[in-house]
Amino acid sequence: MNSPKEIAQNYVAIGAAKTKLSIGKMLVLAILAGMFIAVAGVGATIASTTIASASLAKLIGAAVFPVGLAMVLIAGSELFTGNTLIIIPVLERQAKLSGMIKNWVFVYIGNFIGGVLIAALTVYGGTFSLFSNAAAASVINTAVAKVSLTFGDALLRGILCNFLVCIAVWMSFAAKDIVGKVAALFLPIMLFVLSGYEHSVANMYYISAGLFAAKNPAYAAAAVEKGANLSKLDWGVMFTRNLIPVTLGNIIGGMVLVGCAYWFIYLRKEKNAK
Repeated sequence: MNSPKEIAQNYVAIGAAKTKLSIGKMLVLAILAGMFIAVAGVGATIASTTIASASLAKLIGAAVFPVGLAMVLIAGSELFTGNTLIIIPVLERQAKLSGMIKNWVFVYIGNFIGGVLIAALTVYGGTFSLFSNAAAASVINTAVAKVSLTFGDALLRGILCNFLVCIAVWMSFAAKDIVGKVAALFLPIMLFVLSGYEHSVANMYYISAGLFAAKNPAYAAAAVEKGANLSKLDWGVMFTRNLIPVTLGNIIGGMVLVGCAYWFIYLRKEKNAK
């Protein structure tokens, strides 16, 4: 197992390499990551819809969702939230600030494309017609709940989410085999989903899926029956009420609470000691 100090040292090269990818490769890898997170969201929704108890349903969905990050890390792709750790090679002067920002911008765009693509394929492919449209009602209600958050709530939940996501990524780098990586990342990701924290890339899928599903009369009727207020759903609100504050929170949670913290603990002191 790699020690925390070894993880920090190893990530300098890993993060620096991310900033040197061509824009084309960044986009394709990011689209894949958006798709991986989105299909995990689909699975979590379907699994939780089968459970009558709301608390148990949330637990089951939270246990399924970590599959998304497992695919991101093991199959190979670029995820915006995890890439907030690129601040580490930037602070070590092994990567440029401009390179980090370029990575964030194009990876964010690619993640969005991947999430929306899966949302469209699942909605228009009839996936959410399962259980007499109960899955569709769940998707729409989830989207409505996410765009109903205040800016402050979304920001703070975004911070807490990516603190856990980046800790999951960090812990996965401690392992030297696939089983160890999956075991390491599983619990922090499960914890963030169970706690109701906000992940910008997951929300690209969840909210767009709700928007697409709400256009289907049968799906919309099932959601309204469950208490959904469809008037709150539109593409502009998706950004202003959720993605913007959640993304800012994700940056703070990953870059500051994990990236800067571990750089300060394991790399800055080592440099000063030389």
